[in-house]
Amino acid sequence: MKKNNSTHDLALAKSEDYENRIPMQLWAEDDIPIEKLLLKGTASLSDAELLSILIGSGTPHENSLDIAQKIMSSCQNNLCEFWKLGISDLQKVKGIGKQRACQIASMFALSRRRNAAEVVVKPKISRSQDAYTIFHSLMGELPYEEFWMLLLNRANKIMKTVKVSEGGISGTVVDPKKIFFIALENHASSLILGHNHPSGQATPSEADMKITKKLKDSGALLEISVLDHIIVAHDAYYSFSDEGTM
Repeated sequence: MKKNNSTHDLALAKSEDYENRIPMQLWAEDDIPIEKLLLKGTASLSDAELLSILIGSGTPHENSLDIAQKIMSSCQNNLCEFWKLGISDLQKVKGIGKQRACQIASMFALSRRRNAAEVVVKPKISRSQDAYTIFHSLMGELPYEEFWMLLLNRANKIMKTVKVSEGGISGTVVDPKKIFFIALENHASSLILGHNHPSGQATPSEADMKITKKLKDSGALLEISVLDHIIVAHDAYYSFSDEGTM
């Protein structure tokens, strides 16, 4: 009987492919991401090419662009999905160790902080869309739930944005005592609540309805108005005030 060597042949073919690969440093200048950026600017690079610069070097079998393309492919080449990756998700990709995963996660964090700093330049809240814009910049692309609040003065201008809690994919714990302690400490006249739904669905759960009512009632006793509760989805939101469910 003839022995089947297909597995061995496949492994050999892959090995030869790796050996025949041209190292990135020998590519044409226009093809090397970092040189392309210097020659033509960031707009000329694909998402994967930009990511490959952040990754830096590759492995013996894959260059940084190969690794970047693999990461983007796992997210269907969707930047919104890419931004949801955590450190543990990134480390599942061969070629991404702890340090590189932390570098990418740090880039995510800096981007969110920059977005938050930009939207708070206009501090007055006139409608639910204003609050949603701020909350979305803080947690709209996170893969886990966070609960935030905006502390407002009598003119509905933002005094402070505060993260109340952080949880998992399906929920986070909210302590009314903590919320109103912070509000009283900062002499807030009113507040707007906000949390995200990583599922992408903005519809409030039964738990969302209960905590909103509890916080609104507690605020009334302390003469601190809870003006709204915003649920942030990927590209939509739910306003309890707009929907008349406060």
